[in-house]
Amino acid sequence: MRRVLLLLGLAAGGFVFWLFAVWPPPFWYRTHWPKETAFMAARPDSSAVHHSTRLYRPVPLDSIAPVLAEAAMIGEDQKFPTHDGIDYLSLAQALGYRRPELSLRDPKDRAALLAVLLHAWSRRDKLRGASTITQQLAKNLYLSASRNPLRKLKEAVIAWRLEHALGKRRIMELYLNIVELGDGVWGAEAASQLYFKRSAKVITRDEAAALAGTLPFPRSSNPGYRPGRMRWRQNLILRRLRGEQVEVPKVEEPDPQNETAPPATADSSVAGDSASSTESTDSTDSLAPSSEPEPPPIPGDSAL
Repeated sequence: MRRVLLLLGLAAGGFVFWLFAVWPPPFWYRTHWPKETAFMAARPDSSAVHHSTRLYRPVPLDSIAPVLAEAAMIGEDQKFPTHDGIDYLSLAQALGYRRPELSLRDPKDRAALLAVLLHAWSRRDKLRGASTITQQLAKNLYLSASRNPLRKLKEAVIAWRLEHALGKRRIMELYLNIVELGDGVWGAEAASQLYFKRSAKVITRDEAAALAGTLPFPRSSNPGYRPGRMRWRQNLILRRLRGEQVEVPKVEEPDPQNETAPPATADSSVAGDSASSTESTDSTDSLAPSSEPEPPPIPGDSAL
């Protein structure tokens, strides 16, 4: 009996160690850029085929147009300024939860949540569309594109640690610099230079929406290749940026094994019409009518 308890204790300890074991630890990224993320390492051959070197140029958040952060939040994580790394309501809704709020203190909410949790395994693939920006950063930095539910659990633990170690501004800064925006194209600066021939600091509203609309299928639809699906999301994001109350639906992440990986090339036609392509984005005050509320700022920064 003692041996069984010892083995169970060792197994439990090993599992907890696995959940928390990452290198470098999250606080390292307070002051350092990753030389290579887990996602970059997983695709060395792909980027080498189409580019002589990996396209990755991290820059400070001040060197990225503020409208790109807004567009990314609209497309990927509208609750980013307020959640603690995990959007529990979105996760529950992905599993079939239908109530507008989620509070464990509310017996009706608890009952509805329990009902969907009983069938959670059959809907586990839907969880991929409920990832926050922090979870996506955790996955890109440390993990793989595996669909294993245990990988999703580790992603949530890392996201919680990132929130407490880095804060919202640094998380957004890292995310915009390492997110994949085409085959072998990593981050806003590299993508802006490739697709639009300009720095990420001066991209237009339409171009920012195009980059945000590339997610979460950057290798199969981007400004340089088959942009139809990207344009659809770009248009929805643009409407939200202008103040329209339209829904930008969450999209399930594609199976990386089935996602095509053509060469990423420049295509300025997706940046919008000629009038908008010269529009400055150093400030986002003009993006919505004055009667509409401004998007919530990221804590720690008055103008992102």
